[in-house]
Amino acid sequence: MDASMNENASGFDHHVQMSDQSPRTNAARLPEFVGRIVRLPCKVLNQHAGGAIVEACDGGQVNIQMSESDQLEGTFVEIIGKVLDESNIKLLRGLNLDSDKELDMNLVNDVIELTHDPRFKKIFPS
Repeated sequence: MDASMNENASGFDHHVQMSDQSPRTNAARLPEFVGRIVRLPCKVLNQHAGGAIVEACDGGQVNIQMSESDQLEGTFVEIIGKVLDESNIKLLRGLNLDSDKELDMNLVNDVIELTHDPRFKKIFPS
C-alpha cells in the first residue's frame, strides 16, 4: 500500500509515492539500502545550488541531491529520500527537527542501531 505525500513541512512541493516502510538509517548503513527510500536524521553542514552536505547521526557525511529550488530549513533535519549509493541520497522530503535544545545525535544513532538489531526484527522490520 502506498501513501501519497505532496507538500512537506519545509514547503517542498513534491508528489511522491512512498511505501509504508522507510527505515531510519545512519551513514554507515546506507549501502544496505541502495535503491530504497530511507529516513536520515542529520545535521546540515553546507547547502549549495542543487544539493547539501549533511552529517548523519553516526558522524558520516552524506551528499543530498536536491532541486535548485529546494532548501533545508534548520540545523537538524530528517532527510526522506532515495539512496543512490553509499554516500548519496536524492531528496524527496526534508523535515525540520530543530528545537530549543541541541539534538543528541549519539542517542539518535543508538536508537537507529537498535532498530537494525536482529533481536528486535519483529518490532522493527526493515
